[in-house]
Amino acid sequence: MEDLFIGWLREYGYSILFLWSILEGEMGLIMGGIMAHTGDLNVFMAIFVAGLGGFAGDQIYFYIGRFNKGLIQRKLHRQRRKFAIAHLLLKKYGWPIIFMQRYMYGLRTVIPMSIGITKYSAKKFALINLISAWVWAAITITPSYVFGAEILNSLVLAKEHWYYVLPIAAGFLFAIHTYFQKLERHFLQRRQNRNK
Repeated sequence: MEDLFIGWLREYGYSILFLWSILEGEMGLIMGGIMAHTGDLNVFMAIFVAGLGGFAGDQIYFYIGRFNKGLIQRKLHRQRRKFAIAHLLLKKYGWPIIFMQRYMYGLRTVIPMSIGITKYSAKKFALINLISAWVWAAITITPSYVFGAEILNSLVLAKEHWYYVLPIAAGFLFAIHTYFQKLERHFLQRRQNRNK
């Protein structure tokens, strides 16, 4: 199975990288950087393709917000907190939040949708989003390309000693999740204090 997956990556590398960048991102970009290191992909082309994928994904979320406001309010009512935080961040920081949203766990899809709901310029969003996507791709793929051998060695060790890696990874993910939940509560508390 692993050989089949690697074979697909080698044969359809750019297509997979593009689609992966639309749907998720960082893991695909790291894989793209490693494949550029091994010579299966060209590093500049990988950055270009991954950036286009990230751009396309956020444009989709933006237009979901722009043309489906009622549907979002009905279907995503459980995400109300995140939409409120996204609106607060946009009000407070303006266009830089479009640039930064790619690195914000739990808000990455919500922010483009919430911007789409507002009257924010679609052209301005697209331009900032495109530049942001290429920067995001470059700063994620380049280290993976440069340190590809070290990452591959670490993956071999992780595979051999998975019983250590799983608890460490779970703890790391839990810490990130807890941090962003505290950040959400902080923003909402500040909003409530302002409204009093």
